[in-house]
Amino acid sequence: MSGDSLARSFGREAFGLSPENYHSARPAYPPAVWDILRQRAGLRPGISILEIGAGTGLATEHLLEHNPQRLLAVEPDARLAEFLRARLRRPELDVIEQPFEELNEVPQSYDLVVSATAFHWLDAVPALRRIHALLRHSGSVALIWNVFGDNSRPDPFHEASAHLFAGHRPSPSGGGTTQTPYGLDSEARLRDFEEASFHGEPPVMFEWTLTLDPPAVRRLYATYSNVVALETEKREALLDALEDLARADFGGVVTRNMTTSVFIGKRE
Repeated sequence: MSGDSLARSFGREAFGLSPENYHSARPAYPPAVWDILRQRAGLRPGISILEIGAGTGLATEHLLEHNPQRLLAVEPDARLAEFLRARLRRPELDVIEQPFEELNEVPQSYDLVVSATAFHWLDAVPALRRIHALLRHSGSVALIWNVFGDNSRPDPFHEASAHLFAGHRPSPSGGGTTQTPYGLDSEARLRDFEEASFHGEPPVMFEWTLTLDPPAVRRLYATYSNVVALETEKREALLDALEDLARADFGGVVTRNMTTSVFIGKRE
């Protein structure tokens, strides 16, 4: 891969090509994530929640299960926002199509701010400072990632397919590169919290595996930003090659390493 990452602004339009595919292809967050938010981030009935980069609502639906008084879901891609609005019709849910950087909300009006596998598309410290201003005094911010692969465990499919991505620009998430993925870089994320006047707790990491058949490989990789960024013909050729690799070299069963990380910052 080349050294230049995709621009952060690309994240505002990278995932709306097929909201239905994105929603079905992306894995759910482990249930333990919501346990952590209940225990450490004040997730409970009756609170006001702001979700940044809500996408198709993979996290939103679980936040709604906790019966907040209000959940404002901020999603810059109109296609994803429309999909989310149609999928989760709840009176306490308000979906707005807007980049978080342009959000104009009353200070100290939220108890909890959540961003799930989206925060790497923002300039971290300025975004956290905006979040700090929006939170009430005892509020928390929870940054969650489903990270595909990590460098500490063998990953045969990633290694076998790496040549297909040669020269492609990586995402700011750092996925698929030799660097520490954004969502696993604990030192950097805790430093961001500190710079923005949050008290950062030690992150929680869940390691698990995702098993995919060849069509599921295609659907999942079609949601990756560095794949979406390709011209249509090149994108389809890459997805063909990934699906063929899964079928021919992996017997139709691909296992990908997953790590789910949860970073919680307290406003003090």
